[in-house]
Amino acid sequence: RPAILAAALAFCGDVAVLSHRTAAEEWGLLPIDPLAPVHVTVPFGLSTRGQPATFATAQPRDVRLPHYGEMLHPGVIVHRSRAHPYIAVPTMPPRTSTADTAIDLATAEPTVQDGYSALVRIVTNGRIPLSEVRRRMHERKPYRYRRTLEDAAGLLASGVQSMLEFRYATDVERRHGLPSADRQTPVVVDGRTLYEDCTYDTHGAALTVRLDGRRFHAMAEVAFRDRRRDNAAELVGRSRLVYGYDEVVRDPCGVAAEVEAVLVRLGWRRRSPSECSCAADVPFWRP
Repeated sequence: RPAILAAALAFCGDVAVLSHRTAAEEWGLLPIDPLAPVHVTVPFGLSTRGQPATFATAQPRDVRLPHYGEMLHPGVIVHRSRAHPYIAVPTMPPRTSTADTAIDLATAEPTVQDGYSALVRIVTNGRIPLSEVRRRMHERKPYRYRRTLEDAAGLLASGVQSMLEFRYATDVERRHGLPSADRQTPVVVDGRTLYEDCTYDTHGAALTVRLDGRRFHAMAEVAFRDRRRDNAAELVGRSRLVYGYDEVVRDPCGVAAEVEAVLVRLGWRRRSPSECSCAADVPFWRP
């Protein structure tokens, strides 16, 4: 792989840097796909063109080469950027920064919704500092999906820290006209400060919604903390609901109905209609 990347950069010239999916692979943000073309960014106006994949066409004697038809190089996709001098970091080989890589991948998605999801997923999974992403979006405004990506960054700033929390915020709360929860709310349990995923106290409802990512919450220590949080909530009379990825992704309407039922029981009243067809006939309250 180092030789493949070096060949792509040499083909595009001294100013070329790895970008998009290739940079994400080098940063560990995405798994390496050996069959995917190498993405390279060069300054705007440069005449460098992309290169298709190269395959072996002969097998000389006594020379160890791939078999006939086997891929020698996956090819090169060239991108051009007016912000080229500001997006690279001095790594070996040179590549775009993590924040710029996340923005590039989001703007390369085929739809605005895919771009929205990609930015949230890459930033949260890669633990890229949100302050750096927002700074770069301000300095080099995305040429596609600008408002949507700014909205995604705002959602991350509100405390969304995983794809599960993102899907809950968009598919359950926003789509169904539910209030936006306070996220990562600190609570003290057994003398330790822990953080709840979603609370609705500012909307007049003492409700906690915990989003249970199986891989993390299955750990023995975390499971013990969750039980202690449940007990502490029960002792102070808090309502609580727990959902995993499957419920939120496969049945957001059912999750929204349960959350709304508890919110209404605790005194919350709907002020905006649901955008989802599952609740088209549900009346909403106006002051």
